[in-house]
Amino acid sequence: MAKLYFHYSTMNAGKSTVLLQASHNYRESGMQTYLLTANFDDRAGAGKIASRIGISSTADTFGTDTDLFARVEIRLAQSSVACVFIDEAQFLSEDQVWQLARTVDDLKVPVMCYGLRVDFQGKLFPGSAALLALADEMREVRTICHCGKKATMVVRKDDAGTAQREGDQVQIGGNDTYISLCRRHWREAVGDLSK
Repeated sequence: MAKLYFHYSTMNAGKSTVLLQASHNYRESGMQTYLLTANFDDRAGAGKIASRIGISSTADTFGTDTDLFARVEIRLAQSSVACVFIDEAQFLSEDQVWQLARTVDDLKVPVMCYGLRVDFQGKLFPGSAALLALADEMREVRTICHCGKKATMVVRKDDAGTAQREGDQVQIGGNDTYISLCRRHWREAVGDLSK
């Protein structure tokens, strides 16, 4: 039975690694997968999903106006697909999450989405909010704060290493820009912790 899955976490938790491993498992069993990632995140190269541990795979890309249901229909017309994998799912629009839900319901293809839950200000991304509302199953990919507690928040640093409290929700970056923290240390980093 096909389902819409949302695997979420903070930065540097290994979401792309888990995605690539799951896709590999399908392919190793002789089943085809369809990988998609956001078109404006080209840190690993255009149309590529890559993990910090060195594994990667090519992928089709989506933009904010891409009809994902139509894209999957076109791909299914070319060959069978056992599962659709979406990296950087936080960048999906609400409409695109509904398109993925229709893919599961109408085309009977499982869809596994991997992305951030909240931004550097502690606010849900639109794609993540829609996935939290519509996903059949949600799984947290866990990582830890420097104190050893589970990291649930992310802080964005400026060039001087200071935590930012304002700015655009989307700014592509990696370890040099973002740090995953527990809520207490996130509050401390953004100056919201009373002594």
